[in-house]
Amino acid sequence: MFYKPLQIGDLHVPIPIIQGGMGVGVSLSGLASAVANAGGIGVISGAQIGFDQPDFAKNPLKVNLEALTRHIHIAKEKAKKGIIGVNLMVALHQYTEYVKTAVKSGADIIFSGAGLPMELPEFVKGSKTKIAPIVSSVRAAKLILNNWLRKFDYPADAVVVEGPMAGGHLGFAPTYFETKADFDLELVDIIAMVKEFGEKVGRKIPLIFGGGVFDQSDFKKYLTLGCDGIQMGTRFVATHECDAPMSFKHSYITAKESDITIIKSPVGMPGRAIVNPFMQKVLEDGRVPVKKCYKCLSKCNPRTIPYCITEALIHAAEGRMDEGLLFCGQNAHRIQKIVSVQELFDEMTQSA
Repeated sequence: MFYKPLQIGDLHVPIPIIQGGMGVGVSLSGLASAVANAGGIGVISGAQIGFDQPDFAKNPLKVNLEALTRHIHIAKEKAKKGIIGVNLMVALHQYTEYVKTAVKSGADIIFSGAGLPMELPEFVKGSKTKIAPIVSSVRAAKLILNNWLRKFDYPADAVVVEGPMAGGHLGFAPTYFETKADFDLELVDIIAMVKEFGEKVGRKIPLIFGGGVFDQSDFKKYLTLGCDGIQMGTRFVATHECDAPMSFKHSYITAKESDITIIKSPVGMPGRAIVNPFMQKVLEDGRVPVKKCYKCLSKCNPRTIPYCITEALIHAAEGRMDEGLLFCGQNAHRIQKIVSVQELFDEMTQSA
């Protein structure tokens, strides 16, 4: 066996594979529980998680928090011995309410990025919920770890590093993608910094890498570089248990490499997505006027953003592929078929 179980505090993960959080409506309790039952960490995305509820448009925050609680409970019931995490973007409006709800609902671990989760330890005090920041640079990792230790006396339970080949929001300047830089060099530096920090505080801080991890050779590569586990999102979309509609999954299977591009997101970060009729219109016209504001992001001006990300992601989650935003990783075009979560785990872990 080329991998070792992952230990995050008292959480024992038999197979060091974390399923990336994908919203809206892509990684909910269905996918998360299947991944947890297979031996990894299943992750529910908190992004507009109540989108399919009748009162969502009237009171999105209330409905989202209720849905977050419901999906955590369902996932933990389906995967009684598994580990269920939640992915929460710092950019979310009322971010702290989502964190508090996830903790109260029994989430085993919270992964948080799309911003710097500088105050996150404050909201898990006295709970068993673990926390892991999502970073893309040595600078961000050092800033968060030092702040958590100084202000809260709380070393991170784990660190997730997302590279430039990841799907969804990316922690890089738009110009980064023109440089063709070798991110492995940055990753090695982050690994060294986290290891040194862990030795200073007397705790092993596991490091997980995500972003372009596609097959077993990638899995082995990042473990060899010094990572303790991997995070995959894109591969899990093309599984039977993924909560996204079949048309969403089919868009990955039919995508060509030339269809995948870097886009501008209203979150204020670049993102990676499939160019479909909706995105083509955004790229050509520069903007799709916002009809309704769902107050999903803490810093968002409906009059200036290129499009409403909530509306675009909900359209995709509803199967309206020509009108929706289809986030994906750089390797989405390599997917040929839909498999079960267990089949994917077998592919990633077993000898050929």
